[in-house]
Amino acid sequence: MADPGAKPLVAATMRRAALSPAGLVSPHTLSWIGIGSNRGRALSLCRRAVARLRGHPCLRVVVLSPWYRTEPVGPVRQSWYINGVVGVESRLGPQALLRLLHRVEARFGRNRRREKRWGPRRLDLDLLFCGDRVVRCRLLQLPHPRLHQRRFVLRPLADIAPDFVHPRFGKTVDTLLQEVDDTARVERLPQCGTDFRQESGDLVAHCDGTRFPRLPVLASRIGLTIAWIDP
Repeated sequence: MADPGAKPLVAATMRRAALSPAGLVSPHTLSWIGIGSNRGRALSLCRRAVARLRGHPCLRVVVLSPWYRTEPVGPVRQSWYINGVVGVESRLGPQALLRLLHRVEARFGRNRRREKRWGPRRLDLDLLFCGDRVVRCRLLQLPHPRLHQRRFVLRPLADIAPDFVHPRFGKTVDTLLQEVDDTARVERLPQCGTDFRQESGDLVAHCDGTRFPRLPVLASRIGLTIAWIDP
């Protein structure tokens, strides 16, 4: 059944993109999005958020990391998080993609104006990289300015993009993970994957180790190196 909230979200995204010179970029830009939640049914929320992204016509979900249970970072006492990373192919520029992510967060109940800094999050969608773009403006910084300090981001990202090079530091994600000083615990959840099948028949990676024969074709087309993940 079609999501009744999908059409307004799609229309708003396209209107915003059309108004901005940076709204649309060339096809096949690969972006990496961090996903997290520690309120309610956190794992279910994260999976539903990925499904929402997958259903958007401006995006193509390419690869999904394993899910991790992660120790909170910061001074606020709170529940542990569920975290993961998803790779999406999109023609949306960085600002338009960020606005889309914020609208998805809002649809899942997040209110950025009322939440406490370092506090619990019903849903957190962080734009980590948008290709190799470097952006510095009031509302957006790319790459994400703190991702290299966060094990809960680097661990799942390294599972699916270990050789991706940080455009500012010139280091691979795997190297950043080895060098990070963050001692917060990050525990992989067992058997946590979800099969996502594009309407075109393309398949994305499955984090419990299932291998899909058509994925190398898709990965080759967008220049993505897939690291198969064994359980």
